[in-house]
Parts: sequence; C-alpha cells; structure tokens
Amino acid sequence: MSRYSALVTDTHPILLFSAGGRKLSPQAAEHFEACENQEAPLYVPAAVIWEVSLLARVNRIRLGRSPQRFFEELFSNPAYLPVDLTPEQIYLADEIRPNDDPFDALICAASRSLELPLLTRDGSIEESGFEVVW
Repeated sequence: MSRYSALVTDTHPILLFSAGGRKLSPQAAEHFEACENQEAPLYVPAAVIWEVSLLARVNRIRLGRSPQRFFEELFSNPAYLPVDLTPEQIYLADEIRPNDDPFDALICAASRSLELPLLTRDGSIEESGFEVVW
C-alpha cells in the first residue's frame, strides 16, 4: 500500500517502471506496486504520453512496441489513469514554467489542476515549489 492516496507522474518514472523499476526510489516503487495491486491510482498526463512518443520516435528510448500499444497495456490496469490536456492546463503551464521544458510545464499543470503531488526526481520542479514525491 502506498502512503499516497494518488499521484501524478512525470515521464521518467513511467519509463523507469517499464524498465523493471530498479532505478525507482523506494517511495516511487511503493506507489507503482500499489498501482499494480490496484490499491492506489497514478494519473498520467497527456504530455507524458506525447513525450514518450517523441522519445521513442528519435530512438532515445526503446519500448519494444509502439507507444500506443505501450499505453494501451498500461491503461488496461484501471489504477493508471490518463489525464486529458485542457486549455486551462495550457494557460496554467504558461504561468508556472518550473524550468525551460514545455513538457514539464504541462505535467506540472496537470498535477496542480488535480491538486495532487507529482512523482518526479526533477530537482528544478521541486525547487519551483511543487509538491513532489521521489
């Protein structure tokens, strides 16, 4: 059981989990285990899906299947929940800008709009005042 009732994920935790989870922090691993047991949800912003797709396209990551299939498999577990991108999140992302990465801004906006902590090891996000778990 995770100590967090729900979290929003950044891109790298999903990729680390899909690679076996050995590089996850204990808290992140605990939450993914709770998700796998359907004991706690993990929200996956649309920006994470798009970033994974772009990373796969330029061969920075290898999913072993198409990004669509990767996420279909992930979302077959009801604990993993996609978060649609809304105009409000785009406006919020433009305001908050935790760093120069537009994906991080959109992911942080999803976290803020859901009022949930963000699962990330990105220090620039934590330094910008977001509640992060790692």
